Amino acid sequence: MVPLKQVWPSEFAERYRANGYWRGETFRQVLAARAQERGDAVAVVGGDQRWTYAELLTRAETAAAGFLALGLKPGDRVVVQLPNIPEFLAVVFGLFRARMIPVFALPAHRLTEIAHFARKAEAAAYVVTQSHEGFDYRDLADAVKAEVSHVRHAIIVGEAGPHVAFDSFVADASLLPEEDAASSDVALVQISGGSTGLSKLIPRTHDDYLYSIWASNAICGVTADSVYMASLPVAHNFPMSSPGVFGAIYAGARVVMCPAPDPQTAFPLIEREKVTITGLVPPLALLWLQAAPKTAHDLSSLEVLQVGGAKFMPEPARRVGPVLGCKLQQVFGMAEGLVNYTRLDDPDDIVTLTQGRSISPDDEVLILDDQGNPVPEGEPGNLLTRGPYTIRGYHDDPAANARSFTEDGFYRTGDVVRRLPGGYLEVMGRATDHINRAGEKVSAEEVEDHLLAHPQVFDAAVVSIPDKFLGERSCAFIIPEGEAPKPADIKAWMRGRDIAAFKIPDQIVFVDDFATTAVGKISRKELRAALRARLLEDQRERA
Repeated sequence: MVPLKQVWPSEFAERYRANGYWRGETFRQVLAARAQERGDAVAVVGGDQRWTYAELLTRAETAAAGFLALGLKPGDRVVVQLPNIPEFLAVVFGLFRARMIPVFALPAHRLTEIAHFARKAEAAAYVVTQSHEGFDYRDLADAVKAEVSHVRHAIIVGEAGPHVAFDSFVADASLLPEEDAASSDVALVQISGGSTGLSKLIPRTHDDYLYSIWASNAICGVTADSVYMASLPVAHNFPMSSPGVFGAIYAGARVVMCPAPDPQTAFPLIEREKVTITGLVPPLALLWLQAAPKTAHDLSSLEVLQVGGAKFMPEPARRVGPVLGCKLQQVFGMAEGLVNYTRLDDPDDIVTLTQGRSISPDDEVLILDDQGNPVPEGEPGNLLTRGPYTIRGYHDDPAANARSFTEDGFYRTGDVVRRLPGGYLEVMGRATDHINRAGEKVSAEEVEDHLLAHPQVFDAAVVSIPDKFLGERSCAFIIPEGEAPKPADIKAWMRGRDIAAFKIPDQIVFVDDFATTAVGKISRKELRAALRARLLEDQRERA
């Protein structure tokens, strides 16, 4: 079995400990401490379940005993694919208690992805729910076990069929390890959000991940009185740790598991549970902004709406406060480490125009041109970083590590940003989201922001398409607000925005919705594929 590890050079590790970032804590210790301090406080709510911290600890220890009773051992990797349900926390903290390592998968993943995660992590077990959104995961469990021989057990939350029922686990303290994991050990494995190929595995240690979590709490104002709602799929890094459900547990706050992020599901939960903070991706934030003025639900408890996962454009960003009555906090980060936040007391222009500044004084941020030279302050460039919670390498992937990490340990994020005064970053896009139109570099995000200001545009996504004369040209996919205007009218309106002519979209396509990734981000890859199919069909019809 290839060891799961994440190692910083000794001089860096010593500095991070000396500066108080790495506290020597583990996830097991965190839950045990909160159960002792706040045992009667509600830890998690989901469906008709309400568990206190004492109950969550008991359920986690029962889960740990159950995993060990199956013959699984400390150090084993377990793929966890669960939706937003309380059992997610019982399973994950149970694995921490048993000194096993969860490998997180999203509910939208299917056999190709799950088998890849299981093989790459050399997983011994797989935890899923019985069904979610009409999909029966027990069939997927059958397929995974058939395809990956070392996945010996499938544990099902719900009716298990031929598999192991999570509810059948029995408490047995004699099975639980007496020794805790070392804080420098790998605690969990996240998956990369890359746009090409299968995801890479991201090992995170107790030290580095818990630092990101408690430091995020301080920046985001999460305390024991907070109520954090997991609106996005909870296995994604953003709702898990920025500050996410783990941040809420660290603070002794309450977690509300929202089964779906649409306003019809989320708004009643905000009212009932007095939710104070939650996080969304930009397309969902737009839906909430559209629905909020019409809702009968009381959203006044909401203090902070975090928007991350992709750049939130200034036009809708300005509407969050007036429409939802809460503070907007922009979040820009990655499962590999670096996280940036706008601060809750930042001026409005910083909050609407930037994606924040990094968590740590020891976050090292470089912005370089394509030749690796620093760019002038305020100019766009490629973002590289290293720091106390940014990984030094993917698991068992030398080729990806050679591409993604410099020899001195900087992570190449693939993002194009510009740095503003005070260390704030404005995300210009992914390097692959820039359109090279006859030598002119066009930011897809900049064009989208202009389009979103049009009164008949609900949402917009701009992608590049090959062009034999220009190299690349731009296509804007638009979801209209009401009746779709004519493309010519959109282009004429764009010309009135006083922008360079080469930024006007070459092609405009109206659609009912966008293809999205597993966590709700717009999938530019799918949009490009749809456009290619449309062009081919047009060619056939002309032939």
